[in-house]
Amino acid sequence: MRPIIEFCTNNMHLGTDKIMKELEKNPEYDVIEYGCLGYCGVCSMEPYALVNGDLITAETPDQLKEKIEKEIEEYLKSYDLDV
Repeated sequence: MRPIIEFCTNNMHLGTDKIMKELEKNPEYDVIEYGCLGYCGVCSMEPYALVNGDLITAETPDQLKEKIEKEIEEYLKSYDLDV
């Protein structure tokens, strides 16, 4: 199964737009942008994304990207897929 990474348009001002564009380059990921993901309290305070439905937050966009990649790595390992 391909990892699904979801981003909120309203969170892009915190730098997630750059992370989303970088992750979209990987053909093994499904990257989706939504107008709202319903995490408004989180969205207004820090960069975040959903990875396979799990909320991932970080203080900076770079930290968010690292956490997303770690979450994907763990996800792929759980299915015994190559990382």
